[in-house]
Amino acid sequence: MNRTRALAWTVGAISGGLALSRFLRARRAIDFNGKSVLIFGGSRGLGLVIARELVAEGARVTIAARNHDELERAQSDLSSGGTTPSIVRCDVRERADVDAAVQYVIAEHGFLDVLINDAGIIEVGPFEHMSVADFEDALATHFWGPLFSILAALPYMRERGAKRIVNISSIGGKIAVPHLLPYSASKFALTGLSEGLCAELAHEGFAVTTVCPGLMRTGSTYNARFKGQHRQEFTWFHIADSLPGTSINARRAARQIVEACRHGDPELVITMAARAAVVMNAVSPTATARLMSGINWILPSATGPEGDETRSGWQSVSALAPSRVTTLADRATVENNELPLAARPQAGDA
Repeated sequence: MNRTRALAWTVGAISGGLALSRFLRARRAIDFNGKSVLIFGGSRGLGLVIARELVAEGARVTIAARNHDELERAQSDLSSGGTTPSIVRCDVRERADVDAAVQYVIAEHGFLDVLINDAGIIEVGPFEHMSVADFEDALATHFWGPLFSILAALPYMRERGAKRIVNISSIGGKIAVPHLLPYSASKFALTGLSEGLCAELAHEGFAVTTVCPGLMRTGSTYNARFKGQHRQEFTWFHIADSLPGTSINARRAARQIVEACRHGDPELVITMAARAAVVMNAVSPTATARLMSGINWILPSATGPEGDETRSGWQSVSALAPSRVTTLADRATVENNELPLAARPQAGDA
């Protein structure tokens, strides 16, 4: 009898806790209509898809990115609904650029409600071919860039704003992925920064969301950078990013991110595979390490000095990528402004 009563109390407590959590989450929800949103890395890929979702909700969106031509194409894309978003050229690795972008938003809209850090680069290849400069560039983009933007934005967001910050990290920022070491190391740094800020800024009413997606069909693989046996590296990466079983549609991912931002959720891990990997790593780090070692064993091996050269995805196409197997990812490349004409493969590329 006592055991039955204890079980009933436990179930009741858990149910009550879940109900309270849902209630508090609903109370934190914000309406994006009229909100001022700044998206770093918003000209293409996931950032552009997030911008589409927010524009559709009536947000006053500003997108920042390095390439002015891409920004103009993204602005045209986002203006199809009748609202023209603001654009500002910015290299997140340069603090002066980031400060200027935030100042532009304040001058244009008068306030800043939501800050989204999505600017990113991906370099794929064996550790043997990665240079210190590769790690520095990844950290400058994924860690220092978000830190610069948060430092620049906080004073204005404290004065007025919905106080939402979203940092797009990665499952690679929770579990180190072979052949993605600069990327993983920098995303680990961003995850730590974001989780720490979530705790430290909560008393001021800020909600900081750390997003850790698995593979997403954003179309970005052609603009990724590859070393070592670059064609083989691009092939496995592009195929993995294309299959429905291993990746998620970019729009579905963007909607989840927007909802997490709306409710101020502290963390969002996207895709079942990514969530399973996080649980597996928590339960058995040894099993995870062995799994990653096995994955590394089947990935392309290092090559000679020629493998130190960086090639884009456009320079690394093969018989299998693109192909019918990669149709979904190739479609996303066109849809999400990942198709700069200058980056198309040219005859004779090695």
